Amino acid sequence: MNPTPCLNPYYYTGGRPHQIGRPTIIFIHGAGHDHSVWTLQTRYCASHGWNVLAPDLPAHGRSPGDGLTSIEALADWVLQLMDTLNVAQAALVGHSMGSLIALEAAARAPQRISHLALIGSVAPMPVAPPLLEATLSHRNEAHAMINQWSYAPRAQLGASSTPGIHLTALNERLMQRQAPGVLHRDMAACNAYQGGFDAAARVSCPVLLLSAAQDRMTPPKALAPLAAAFTPDACVTRVVIPDAGHAMMSEAPGAVLDALWNFIGRKTSPA
Repeated sequence: MNPTPCLNPYYYTGGRPHQIGRPTIIFIHGAGHDHSVWTLQTRYCASHGWNVLAPDLPAHGRSPGDGLTSIEALADWVLQLMDTLNVAQAALVGHSMGSLIALEAAARAPQRISHLALIGSVAPMPVAPPLLEATLSHRNEAHAMINQWSYAPRAQLGASSTPGIHLTALNERLMQRQAPGVLHRDMAACNAYQGGFDAAARVSCPVLLLSAAQDRMTPPKALAPLAAAFTPDACVTRVVIPDAGHAMMSEAPGAVLDALWNFIGRKTSPA
């Protein structure tokens, strides 16, 4: 399936221009989000020897175009973005829905993916019917459900890694900024995707499975079937972050960065 290329897609580069000869990391956001969920991780990697691409998926954030309705189409879009930007090979990092996109892209073009980091991932990734229905007709209720299930209790009470930032309010505003229909389309794509195990079996690069101990949307114990689907060639590493939930990039940004850097950056970045 070849999606229509997104004209003039927006992608964040971590504040640094693309430099020939540097390796590339592509960060793929989750449902109802955009590139801004990766602020710390993208800026650090861009400042330490990597070209960074954190795109807004079609119809998300600042990227125009029609939204894509399947994980497979979104994976093809990521690979087309690599073609457009002349990126021969990249490491892929994806969160939640973005992890499924990254997994499918790595299976479709294994020779082009050097590392695969799946954050807050499970496969299959079913969406509760009340949430799926709410994304279609009661957006505010859907946002409230997502916040309730995405954050650990400390964040629900206002604790934040960044002083002065209320994480659940920030996440609600981020979801509100997306056009009507975006969140429902994303959730429906996650719910429908059944190719995770087959995709995992075709991945040949090193894999990081990063979970959070208090994640109620994709709990670490639910990751076992997907972890078992990778072949020994994938060299799977599992890391669980304590005291964080599904929204671990905002609840524990430093821990997420450390896990990614230990897996990708420190071993392969230029001196």
